[in-house]
Amino acid sequence: MNLCEQQYQPNRLLDTLIKQLHVENDAELAKTLYVKESVIHHIRRRSLPISGSLLMHMSEVTGMEVRELRDLMGDRRSRFRIGYKISHQTKES
Repeated sequence: MNLCEQQYQPNRLLDTLIKQLHVENDAELAKTLYVKESVIHHIRRRSLPISGSLLMHMSEVTGMEVRELRDLMGDRRSRFRIGYKISHQTKES
């Protein structure tokens, strides 16, 4: 496990959201965030990263800044890199 993996703690973020939103468990958190319960399950087990769009939604629901949410989960990067794939289609004559 490298240093980044040791610092990344999505459970701390999810636990804080549960307290802040006054919900009882992951199922209620999922309903509040409008995601499937399996998403929260996979995030807790680190098999699914927290996406930028989910972070933005968490920010809207809680009123917390995205930077604060990222700090809670141990993400100390100063910038996000958004990964995407551009598909170029060539036109055949």
